[in-house]
Amino acid sequence: MEIVTIIVDEYGRDEFLRRISNPYWFQALGCVLGYDWHSSGVTTVITGVLKSVIKPEEHGLGVAGGKGRTSRRTPEEIEGIGVKLGLSDAKIQSLKYSSRISAKVDNVAIQAGYPLYHHAFFVTEDGDWAVIQQGMNTKDRTARRYHWLSKHVRNLIVEPHDAIVCNVVRGRVFDMTSRASEECRKISTDLVNEGPVRFGRNLKSMRPTYQRTLREWLELEIVESDYAVSFLNMPRRLNWKALKRAYEIHPRNYEELLSLRGIGPATIRGLALVSEIIYGQPPSWKDPAKYSFAYGGKDGVPYPVDRVAMEDSVRFLREAIEQSKLGNKEKFTALKKLKDFNRSYSHKEN
Repeated sequence: MEIVTIIVDEYGRDEFLRRISNPYWFQALGCVLGYDWHSSGVTTVITGVLKSVIKPEEHGLGVAGGKGRTSRRTPEEIEGIGVKLGLSDAKIQSLKYSSRISAKVDNVAIQAGYPLYHHAFFVTEDGDWAVIQQGMNTKDRTARRYHWLSKHVRNLIVEPHDAIVCNVVRGRVFDMTSRASEECRKISTDLVNEGPVRFGRNLKSMRPTYQRTLREWLELEIVESDYAVSFLNMPRRLNWKALKRAYEIHPRNYEELLSLRGIGPATIRGLALVSEIIYGQPPSWKDPAKYSFAYGGKDGVPYPVDRVAMEDSVRFLREAIEQSKLGNKEKFTALKKLKDFNRSYSHKEN
């Protein structure tokens, strides 16, 4: 709580959102809490702690969502936070949509074998937001984390992330958010608007004997695992009811198509593969993922967490905050001067 309060008081809510959207800062905060840099628990614990200590009435921002079933309550939690922050009904509805579409993008538009199990939504009284969500690969038990920051999002479905972090970069990842997938997105939308009957004919034209799987069309050395092979195959089942509803709604663009309920990973992949094989406009298959201890690590590496040192730091920060709340900011000024002095002294030594 002390760290959050200092950042909000000294630099503002926008700066706090910017920092948690930075994967390096977020990971460093996890290390302060005693988590290893590679631990998937960093995401769930940090966002859980932040949700418990951040108070809309005090900080001017709130946190919704969480892990598993808790994430399903995100819309109603956003509504509750929005009321406390004094946001309009229209803004609250917009925030709920941003939460839902960000989860849909990372669970459906990007398919890397990491279905989401965690979704945290941060929102300020100015209506700005950030998303931190994570998926888990059940085969190798690795995690992939997605960072969003509203002020940096120009388009919700075109490379909207501040960062995608994973310690495993896949050889081939189905990525409909890539700029390289633009034509594939357009054709996918057109296929839906032409109706499920015509789309079904396109699918049948790709079944045996015309094509058994997409694997035979690709160089085998780029297929790294059974996971990759399965993602290059034509989906066996599509949600035809959802496609029929989509045809009746007639989505104006790919975002509207993606946002429709029932349009899931298999349907999106099927549309993209028809776009590639029939119309010559493939999706991107490039992995979009880009990317040590203050008091020790929770696993005892490089050494066990020094709880005494951690509690001393917390006590120091709390005292500084209490002083600043009384209108006395000399301590913060002194700390800044000390930092500048140390930096200047270090340069002279070097």
